[in-house]
Amino acid sequence: MEFQDKHILITGGSSGIGKALLAEFIERGCRNLAIVGRDQEKLEAVAGEYRDAEILTLQGDVAQVEDLNRIVTVLSEKWGVLDILVNNAGVVSAGLLENMSDEDIISQVNINVTGVLLLTRKCLPLLQKSKGGALIGVSSGLGYIANPFYSVYAATKAAVRQFSDAMRRELHQYPIHVMTIYPTATDTPMMTNAAVDNMDDPAMVARESIDGLVMGKINVIFGGEQRLDDIRTNFLDPLKMDEKSISRYEELKERTAKHRAM
Repeated sequence: MEFQDKHILITGGSSGIGKALLAEFIERGCRNLAIVGRDQEKLEAVAGEYRDAEILTLQGDVAQVEDLNRIVTVLSEKWGVLDILVNNAGVVSAGLLENMSDEDIISQVNINVTGVLLLTRKCLPLLQKSKGGALIGVSSGLGYIANPFYSVYAATKAAVRQFSDAMRRELHQYPIHVMTIYPTATDTPMMTNAAVDNMDDPAMVARESIDGLVMGKINVIFGGEQRLDDIRTNFLDPLKMDEKSISRYEELKERTAKHRAM
């Protein structure tokens, strides 16, 4: 897949993995991109870093239907087509489910899942015009293996995985490649309050993800062979993964005590 003539939309594009994907697409020749985020100043600051690309800054909250409608209207008027949609925007609130606020539960579901479904549906008429496009979902390693204290977040990221599988089969008649990215802990603002060492570099995540897209992969899973082994074990022998999580329960509890990025 070549990117010079592609029109690409990235949600959550002002920081973290979204910003890294933006930089990588530009490095590979893309010149027509749009980034969505809740903070207009941050969006404009990011766009200002790339003077050799045309970057539309679309302020909006993916959990708000009116914002999604406005975003798609702008893309329809400006471009008339969309080649690659990257559903990257996400939030996290860790902790025991019994202690989690209604607001944090609702927000995680609305941003991480409902926004993905709605934006994808609204973008489909534009994506279906592409001669060679892609639909990319950013899930998480927790979308495969759910850890305690991440019950809601893991549920939302598993939903992204299932949605991608369904859309790949639903869109088989169109030249739209559907791919899902499964990062591990990555050094982004979303992880600022998590007590985690040795996190992945977002630039590396972006580079290997787009390499995966070029190679036609449907899943790009980070975490090495150990993560792949754990995924197999989780599906074939989930009680064994229960034991592994229980053995790390106190460690995970301490690590996630302050992890909230909403």
